[in-house]
Formats: sequence, C-alpha cells, structure tokens
Amino acid sequence: MKKNQRIIFIAAAAFVLLGGTSIVLAFQNIQMQEQVEEIKAEKQKQKEQQILEEEMGRMETYIDTLPDDYELAGYDSWQRASIIADHLYEDSDGRFKEEWGTFLALEAERKNIDPFLVYELLRVETGDTFDPETVGPETQYGHAYGMAQFMKNTGPWIADMADLPYEDDLLFDPFYSIQLSVVYLEFLYSQYEDWDYALTAYHRGIYGMEAYVEEHGDAKSWYAVEIQENAEENQQLVTLDY
Repeated sequence: MKKNQRIIFIAAAAFVLLGGTSIVLAFQNIQMQEQVEEIKAEKQKQKEQQILEEEMGRMETYIDTLPDDYELAGYDSWQRASIIADHLYEDSDGRFKEEWGTFLALEAERKNIDPFLVYELLRVETGDTFDPETVGPETQYGHAYGMAQFMKNTGPWIADMADLPYEDDLLFDPFYSIQLSVVYLEFLYSQYEDWDYALTAYHRGIYGMEAYVEEHGDAKSWYAVEIQENAEENQQLVTLDY
C-alpha cells in the first residue's frame, strides 16, 4: 500500500471510529435525558398525590356528609375545580365560599353536570345571597330550606337517592345542599334529557312542570332560561381564564 493510500485509510478509519463514538455518546445522552424525564414525571406524580391527600384531609374536616369511600377523581379534576371555585367566589363577591365551589365542581363532574348550572340554581334559590340558612316562603306544602331549597317532604327521598343520611337540620348544611341539588338535577335530566324540563321541574315540581308545559307548550320558564343563560356566560368567562 502506498503512503498516500495508507494516510487515506487511516484517516477513514479514524473518521469511522470517531463517528461511531459520537453516535454512542449521543445515544447515551438520549438515554440519560429519558431517565431524567422519568424521574421528573415520577416526582410530579408524587407531588400531585400528596396535594390530593392534603386536600382530601381538609375536605374531611369541614364536610360532615362525605361518604367513607369518597375519593378525589384526580389531580386534573381537582385543579379544574379550584379554578372554577375561584371564579365563583369572585362572581359572588365572596358570598359563595371557595370550598363550596371546589366541592360543587367536583360533585358536578362526577355526575357529568355543568357546575355553573348548579351554581346559578343556588343563586336563584337563595335570592343571590347564597345563604345556607335560607328559609323559603310558606306554601301549602310547607317551607323550603337551605341553599338548595328542599322541603322536608322531598329531602328524605332525594337523600336516599344520593345514599346520604337525612336529618332536617342537614338541609342547612351548604355541602349537603350541594350534594342533594346535584343528585336531584342528574335525576331530573335523566328523565327528560332537556334542561328546560329538568330545571322547571326542580322549581315547580314534576307535576307543576307538566302543568306549565300544558299551558305554554314548552318548559322554557323564566327560571330555566335565566339559569342556563347565566351558566353559559360564566362558562365562557372561565374558559378564557384557562
């Protein structure tokens, strides 16, 4: 082999060797980056789980009617609930407490219901006060009580539907009111698959809703329309905040 050929051969071999080394180093670097990302992801998962456990502990201290097997759906659900709760607190000028909003959003998500529908319903039912001690005017069936305005003759069977204990005084518990209202709204919507019907039935009772439809030809009561319009407006505002 001539001298020039040997030089070219050595140079080519060196190039191949160095190139192969670069490839190996690059591959090792990719593996290290993947391992670092896995460690970061695991740490984030542990952090999220710790946050959920702390939040669950706080909820257990202020909600007396949580079922024993109650669990938070997940970190993303809790985060969405927190964002919604912040908005509801601001929208109500602080009258609707953040812990109420978080719980409402979580319960509504469990039942696949728009949380803003529930919020606007509670607003109307309490005359925009969100006062858990609200007592409605006397009717032939008695008074309605609490933030969700349930009567003592309907509260027990809705509580049974929700698999919750029942006592008259619990109607004044805001978390209990939220639980009952979400369960009852889910029941009504499952019956009619139409929010005009479901909301009007919540307001007037099922027979009252049927009488309204017979008289007007539809279930678009002021109650149903106002709640849905305001809920949609709130939903749009919160979407912009995401």
